[in-house]
Amino acid sequence: MSNVRSLVRLLLAAIYAPFGVVHVVAPHGFLAIMPPGVPLPREVVIFTGLCEIAGAIGLLVPRTRRLAGIMLALYAVCVWPANIWHAFGGVAVPPLPSSWWYHGPRLLLLQPLFIWAPLWAAGVIDWPFRRRAA
Repeated sequence: MSNVRSLVRLLLAAIYAPFGVVHVVAPHGFLAIMPPGVPLPREVVIFTGLCEIAGAIGLLVPRTRRLAGIMLALYAVCVWPANIWHAFGGVAVPPLPSSWWYHGPRLLLLQPLFIWAPLWAAGVIDWPFRRRAA
């Protein structure tokens, strides 16, 4: 199972790092899905990008892995409102589709996965793969 955890850590880092870079160098692409009322939206997008980059690196460093897993899970919870706003606010963000074929799985499957995966990959939780006591 440790090989699978390592693979998931690498996969998460390979997802979060480039998305973090895009948040930092091209924040305008994410501004449309910021819920109304978020103060300093551009700065928040840049900050979230830095969080993604730090989390990706942190997952790969044994000393920071556990904290990075927890922080990436919290990050995924914190950005969920932006995804909800994107789905229900009638916000078009080309080239992303506007249909529920995109938003349904994104909100109901992928977001929970992005909360669970860093926790599991960092060894914070074992669910649902916990070994049964003999």
